[in-house]
Amino acid sequence: MKEKRRWLLFAVLVTLFWGVWGALIEIPEKGGFPATLGFSVWALTMIPCALVAMKRVNFALDRSRKQVLYGMLVGLTGAGGQLALFQALREGPAFIIFPLISLYPIITIILSSLLLRERTSLRGWIGIAIALLAIFCLSWSKPEGTEISGVLWIIFATLVFFAWGIQAFFMKKANNIMRAESIFTYMTFSAVIMIPLALGMTNWEQDINWSFSGPWLTAFIQVLNAIGALMLVYAIRYGKSIIVVPMTSLAPVITIILSLIIYAVFPGPVMIAGMVLAVIAIYLFAE
Repeated sequence: MKEKRRWLLFAVLVTLFWGVWGALIEIPEKGGFPATLGFSVWALTMIPCALVAMKRVNFALDRSRKQVLYGMLVGLTGAGGQLALFQALREGPAFIIFPLISLYPIITIILSSLLLRERTSLRGWIGIAIALLAIFCLSWSKPEGTEISGVLWIIFATLVFFAWGIQAFFMKKANNIMRAESIFTYMTFSAVIMIPLALGMTNWEQDINWSFSGPWLTAFIQVLNAIGALMLVYAIRYGKSIIVVPMTSLAPVITIILSLIIYAVFPGPVMIAGMVLAVIAIYLFAE
């Protein structure tokens, strides 16, 4: 495959894997397996993916001081943002939190444009603008009697917004000095060392589903997330982060379509508008 199109293949794979993951992830949680434990399982599913990736390079891990620093920055901002999201959802309304954090590609675009000097065509910029609008629409859910109070959720949601935007920026910087396989390995290590923190955030007084539909089903679902993360590293390696990140953030289109099939839930007009905008944006990106 031509180098110019390689990023597009990986970006499409990220969107597909994360879209399917998004449609299934609620099943274990609704069945009594907490999201914080889901994080722990996800971190463990990263390990086999990292081993497969490292086998491609004969387990030659990039380990200079600068490479370790960049790899850990990518990993900690990603995994740390995920834990901050759990806390934000505990404190505040999801219908505001998700549209806010879903716009994290703005941070990546700004940093990549100013510091990495990434550029794209007018068509690409139009696609980015439409994608950001689509992401907002796809993340919006109508409130149902939700009371908004406190400010902690704003702080945690803002942390997620910046963490994930910065992660994609450093992922591109890291790809300039090290192999994608090493980046993903450091991402895996970062997620694993955060497992104790996730366990500490878990409410152990609640009933937890330890049957197959709990941790094991979660593992089958979370491995989709892990593979998607690996594909993202490759997508950013071969493509421009200002294009790849907005495009892969359109995974909710797949999630909505699958949710319609699995749960018979029909999306509202805002989400339908988001899906239409997402299709337009993807078409513009695939120039």
